Amino acid sequence: MSDSTSTIANLRKSYERAELNEDASHADPLKQFEQWLHEAITAEVPEPNAMTVATVASNLRPSTRVVLIKGFDARGIVWFTNYGSRKGQELAGNPYAALQFHWVELERVVRIEGVVEKVSDKESDDYFNGRPLDSRIGAWASPQSEVIASRSVLLTNAAKYAAKFLLQPPRPPHWGGYRLKPDNWQFWQGRKSRLHDRLRYTLQGDGSWLRERLAP
Repeated sequence: MSDSTSTIANLRKSYERAELNEDASHADPLKQFEQWLHEAITAEVPEPNAMTVATVASNLRPSTRVVLIKGFDARGIVWFTNYGSRKGQELAGNPYAALQFHWVELERVVRIEGVVEKVSDKESDDYFNGRPLDSRIGAWASPQSEVIASRSVLLTNAAKYAAKFLLQPPRPPHWGGYRLKPDNWQFWQGRKSRLHDRLRYTLQGDGSWLRERLAP
């Protein structure tokens, strides 16, 4: 075993910051998520809105990437991206996805599963028009997930679209929002001796949520 492998194998951390129990948690997982996200923002953890999105291709190979949550309500979790990207293509063929938030400093993980749909054109337009100008130009300049010869391709594209649209670039037809409609949530709170707290919420046929404790 190499020195680096040995070092990794011996990494240990005792989780002792908080606990998660049925009495103190919300019956509605959205409220529990809202509370935890607010606490992550208040604690000023790095990128509290960063989440991993997992999708599955038609060949059943999964893939993940990190994106930023841009909204949530009773309808679901929203983010924005290029529809022609790998995740966009995979969602077009298989609309089910999983999300994960990991707030390391708070020793917390949230996992969310469900079906994904595109948000309305108005929602995508409203969000796009509120982005910084450079980001709006970037949405035109980047053929996301495609092979390019060099970084100069991006810079050339950005200059071209900046000259074309000036200060008013419209939303590209290949760019917009997705909404994941949760049917399964899991909240994980690290605890001492690896006896972590783990609560699962499963959507029932009547729209209610079944809350259960899972072994860690």
